[in-house]
Order: sequence, then structure tokens, then C-alpha cells
Amino acid sequence: MRALVTGWPSFLHGEATAGDVLSMRRVADALRAAGVPTDLVWSPGYRPGVLHFDDADPGHYTHLVFACGPAHGEQVEWLHERYARCRRIAVGVSVIDPTAAAVTGFHRVLARDGDGSGTPDLSVSARSSRVPVAGIALAPGQREYGERRRHEQVHKALLTWVEGLDCARIPLRTRLATADWRHCATPDAFLSLVERLDVVVTTRMHGLVLALSAGVPALAVDPVTGGGKVSAQGHALDWPAVVAAEDAGAEAFEPWWRWCLSAAGRREAARGRADGAELVSGLLREVLG
Repeated sequence: MRALVTGWPSFLHGEATAGDVLSMRRVADALRAAGVPTDLVWSPGYRPGVLHFDDADPGHYTHLVFACGPAHGEQVEWLHERYARCRRIAVGVSVIDPTAAAVTGFHRVLARDGDGSGTPDLSVSARSSRVPVAGIALAPGQREYGERRRHEQVHKALLTWVEGLDCARIPLRTRLATADWRHCATPDAFLSLVERLDVVVTTRMHGLVLALSAGVPALAVDPVTGGGKVSAQGHALDWPAVVAAEDAGAEAFEPWWRWCLSAAGRREAARGRADGAELVSGLLREVLG
């Protein structure tokens, strides 16, 4: 026996969702635990450089398992043609039309819904490894800096690097809005969001400051040549993880990323929060005096 586990994330014109991918992994784990050699096949658009359908020779497999999503459409029907010699099983799928070729082409269908039954989705029992949760806050154009602006180049370098990280990426918008659900309505809501992050990656001055105010380490990149307000705040708060626009690149980002996620980075963020609060208190005392 040798099994090939497929799903909608396997198709070039399919879609990779968290639930589908977790379900495919759950099936593969169960088969391997039972001693069945198992491969997973992925769309080259989702995961280049791994096993794709072009490489998954039907002659290498005795079983094909289709996991999660609707058992419906031409792409699923294509599986029956390409892997005609395999025993084909659908598990954890939605059955839209029990008479459709996409459904009847399977030797066995273990549906989650649509056939009169309702069984738990496969992803409910999926195992996963925890990865860092990173908020990404990017500065706007800031044309007031004139020729010193390097926002486009810095953001391109930063986002190219971020895309290669094994982390959960969350866009952070410091702009508040009460009529747009994509924005926090209050600063308290924004800080409540930041407090739940492991790290903030930012080119915004307030991205850095508000991360530290929440005790969260920030990897800050100044998008202004020669240093702008991001570098100034890094200096004022004695925060070391600030990369200059001239140095923007993976070689500069990587060490600070690791440091921000370390115990030392978390301790320093807590210290920066406390020291910054004391400095602000002193400034306000001068105002009142």
C-alpha cells in the first residue's frame, strides 16, 4: 500500500484554506501512524518546490484519499481519470449532489454533510505547532521627508523577508475608525490587540512605541535615510532593535527577529515600557511646573 492524500489545496486552480490543509495533514498522520507510506500533493502556487500532481505518478500509489471541501466539479472528476487504478476514498467532504460524477467516482465517501449525516470536520482533531504571531504595521508615504524617503524600497525588502517567515502575520492599522470593522474603533482596542502578539514588525513610529507600551518586542525599520522619527524614538526609549533604511535587508532583520522572540527581547520590552512611562511622567511634570 501507498497512499496519496489530496484536497482542494492540491489543485493548481484550487484554494488552500487552513481547514483544508489541516484536514489533509490529519489524514496523512493517521495513515502513517497505521504504517501506510503516504505522500501529500500540493498546488505549485501554494507550495512550490514540493510534490505536485505532475510528479505524483499514479503508478506509485494504491490509494488516493481526497480530504475536506466539496466533492464537486471538474477538478475532482479529473482525479478519478488520472488515478483510475487507485482505490479512491473521499473523507470529511461535503456532498452537494450524490449523483455527480465527482462523488460517484469514489469507491467510498465518508461525508461530513450533504448525505443526511453530520460528522465532525477533520480539522477539529488536527495537531499543529505553535508559531510566533507577528503584527505588521507599515508607515504611509510620509512625503514630508522628501528625498530622504525610502519607504518603497524598505517595505519591499521587509515584506519579501516577512513572507518567508514561519509565523502568523496580522496587518496592524493604527488608524482608528468607528464605521469600518477592519480598523479598531478605540486605542484601547488597538492595544488589546497588540498585547496578544509575540512581536511587532513595523516602519511606523507608533508601531514601535505602542508595541513597547504593551510590553511587546518590536523589530522597527526606519524608512527614512539618515534616520527619522522611528530612529529617534528608538534612541529615546533605548530600544536596540531598530534597523536603518540603508541597512534594510534579511541580514539585518534576522538577528533582531530572533532577539525579539527571545526571553531577553521580552525582558527588554518590559523594561522599555517601564522606563518610557517614567520619562513621560517627568516630561509632564515639567509641563505642569
